[in-house]
Amino acid sequence: MLENVAAVPLDRFAGWLAESPQAPEIVTVRPWAGDAVPSLDDCGDGLIVLGGLQNAYDDAVAPWLPATRALLGEATRSGLPTLGLCLGAQLLAVANGGTVQVSAPPGREAGVIDIVPRPAAAHDALLDRLAADVPADHPAGGGVLAKMPSMHADAVVNLPVGATWLASSAQYPYQAFRVGECAWGLQFHPEASAETVLAWARDFEDVDADAVAAEMAEHAEAIEYAGRALAFGFAEVVADEAAAIAELVG
Repeated sequence: MLENVAAVPLDRFAGWLAESPQAPEIVTVRPWAGDAVPSLDDCGDGLIVLGGLQNAYDDAVAPWLPATRALLGEATRSGLPTLGLCLGAQLLAVANGGTVQVSAPPGREAGVIDIVPRPAAAHDALLDRLAADVPADHPAGGGVLAKMPSMHADAVVNLPVGATWLASSAQYPYQAFRVGECAWGLQFHPEASAETVLAWARDFEDVDADAVAAEMAEHAEAIEYAGRALAFGFAEVVADEAAAIAELVG
């Protein structure tokens, strides 16, 4: 797991992954503190790249980003189960030929948002459990896939060629996508606790922190349900892919 800044940790995902039936071992790499970005061989059975305060092209501020993008590209091509969250999703897109707009014109998307599934979500290994909860009779497979915390002003504006578009929000279209078979980008923050989100909100003058706190409290149960489902889903993908490789090798 690669952490881009101390203020954006694995947070609740750490406990949920540990609670999952597969309970993967988590190794945390902190390039911001001097750790080297791992090679693909050092990533074990899966890779998570977290969010950050940088933008996806901010190499001067975060000199580990070129190596991170290269790792994400290798992971995608190799089929290593990969999950990019917020900045991690943007880095995943750029690593595979997509485009991110810094300070996108729609403005900062902050607070709890509705994640709306695209039709492909129903057949996606990470999102299918949540998509199954969406009313089948909703137009175009719509409805709300999940209520999720969000805090970003940059956004993916072009997906990589061949990527699968999985979910959107009212403000930004590319909330979830998959590159290849096992690399997912989620623009929202399924890992973030209310305390973490509120700390972010207080750092931005254009965010009403009180409103964000109220939204996180109002939707706490729905947020936890969906976040846990995504953590469990990714753990299952990691375990299934590792088992498939072991069977081929053995």
